[in-house]
Amino acid sequence: MGNGTGATSAGALQPKAAPITACTISRDVANFDLLIEDMEAEVGEAWGDLTFEDATVFLSQPEAESLQFVAIAVDEEDEADLSRIASIIQTAKDMGIKVILIAQEVSPVILHQLLRLGADDFVPYPLPENALHEAVERLRRVASQPTGPAAVVPGHKPQADRNGVVLPVHGLAGGVGATNFAVNLAWELATIQKDDAPKVCLLDLDFQYGSVATYLDLPRRDAVYEMLSDTAHLDTDGLAGAMLSFRDKLSVLTAPSEMLPLDFVTSEDINRLINLARANYDFVVIDMPHTVVQWTEAVLHQAHVHFELLELDMRSAQNALRMIRALKSEELPVEKLRFVLNRAPKFTDLTGKGRVKRLSESLDIDIEGQLPDGGDQVSQANDHGLPLGETTPKNPLRREIQKLAKSLFELSKQTEAAKV
Repeated sequence: MGNGTGATSAGALQPKAAPITACTISRDVANFDLLIEDMEAEVGEAWGDLTFEDATVFLSQPEAESLQFVAIAVDEEDEADLSRIASIIQTAKDMGIKVILIAQEVSPVILHQLLRLGADDFVPYPLPENALHEAVERLRRVASQPTGPAAVVPGHKPQADRNGVVLPVHGLAGGVGATNFAVNLAWELATIQKDDAPKVCLLDLDFQYGSVATYLDLPRRDAVYEMLSDTAHLDTDGLAGAMLSFRDKLSVLTAPSEMLPLDFVTSEDINRLINLARANYDFVVIDMPHTVVQWTEAVLHQAHVHFELLELDMRSAQNALRMIRALKSEELPVEKLRFVLNRAPKFTDLTGKGRVKRLSESLDIDIEGQLPDGGDQVSQANDHGLPLGETTPKNPLRREIQKLAKSLFELSKQTEAAKV
């Protein structure tokens, strides 16, 4: 026994330095004091702090191999340092280290770029309660999933589960009633029959002035922004988590809570979103922004029918003509457009009916739908956050939209039957 044994015992009792499992990386972590508290709550003392200057050096050392994740905290002053932050994200990803992005007052465009570079999750700062813990748990669940050909994305239904009909709605001028039409069409489809009703979702892709949330009295959620920021990792659970349910019958993706640039997403992002929606819903109604953007083409290609709302006035006529010319010049499928005249003249208004005919002939288009003026009841329903079918089911506008929904539903059933 003797001294040797004592020395050995004493050495064995010396506490070994616990491996670092996480790191914060920022210009100055003191600017993110709430992050310090949350990191201590999440991993105790098994975390360290690095500046941007130190991070690249440390991540290349053997000690970094024990890291499970890094939390990169940025604010508006760091936007000029984008290339270095991007390099840190790439280095971490190359080592298999998960990256959580903590962002305070960073422009949406910069945040989108950082997420596309490979950040695994995003949490806004100041940190909402339990937000960091939930982000870390999400990363751990993903890490525990099997990899390779047999891997299954959790909750993701087979693509053959459904093959939804895509119905975008676009207003050719402000105030022509496109959002009201989209909301009520989606609701009528979702309630077309009591038993075995189709699954319907309504996507508000007007990221700046989208008002679907207002028309259905639904809150706007940060989850929409987070989902749009990282569509590469979007799955069925992610889409469902960003959506809200209206009356347990209609799934709704509202516009984000903050105004975003329309080029915040790319055609690839929109295609991923629509493909996933089609795989899980029978009908996908899309409320489009008035502005034609780069990803409008993606929506047009996905569409089965693309509704164009207009009124009986010169601005609608001119915009319809410009829209047709633009699509033809790019050799896009103009034949998918279906022109719908809102606030159409009454049956007894012969002068008005003559104007509709001249409009159709001058534009060389077929006006395939004429919606009557629903009157003040439409504004009242929208202000109360309810579809017309719930407030004034006998309203003439509601009845016309209901007829259209029934025809779309029947056509969809016939198409499915023909495939079998």
